[in-house]
Amino acid sequence: MTGGRLMFGSLTMRHQPRPGGADSEAVARTIDFFAKPGPSRTVGHVERELPSGGVPAYLAARGSGVRSFVLWADEYRGARVATVVTASCENGVSVYQVLGAHGELLCTVRREKAFTKGLRTRWTVSRPGAPDVVGHKGRIVWWGVWWLFSPLVPFFYLASLLNGDGEPPRGPGRIIWREGGRVPLQYKAHGKMLYLHEPLLDPRAGAGLLALVRSFDGRLLAWDRGKN
Repeated sequence: MTGGRLMFGSLTMRHQPRPGGADSEAVARTIDFFAKPGPSRTVGHVERELPSGGVPAYLAARGSGVRSFVLWADEYRGARVATVVTASCENGVSVYQVLGAHGELLCTVRREKAFTKGLRTRWTVSRPGAPDVVGHKGRIVWWGVWWLFSPLVPFFYLASLLNGDGEPPRGPGRIIWREGGRVPLQYKAHGKMLYLHEPLLDPRAGAGLLALVRSFDGRLLAWDRGKN
């Protein structure tokens, strides 16, 4: 589904490894919308949009904050639903645009790294003709706890490997977007879901925002860091 507006619900990204053969070229990641109440539906199939230099060029640019994604209507890239492009990246501030199938602007996402203008990473979502919503990564109190115990992180990581789950320790990742005292959006890092508390975003814009946030999930967890 590519049109309409999201009511209350959530967006999540899932990965479906493909078997060998023809299906190995299919897009493996899907972003789904879960309505409350209502049935779930697939918004699109997301993957990186590589520059002319391929994966090495993408990963080189990625280090400075550049991102480029495509949301397809089906896993075989039959039609483009939306595109995430980088408008600018400088001095710790990155600006991205989520565009519709015909290049129309769905939303603009501004990411300001921690210590650029504040202690926490700030995410601002702008929509045409609507107020901005602003969210910060993590709560100050939990960042204080994280920094206090950060010297022990390598030991926690080793313990997770020995325990068999391999899940690395992470800093606070929850993002709560606010506007005028309201909370229209929320991202829960450990659940890796974007919750929509109000009919705020077009499904494609929400999917683009989720793909962006999850691409900054850390060196070991970011979905777009693969070399293939």
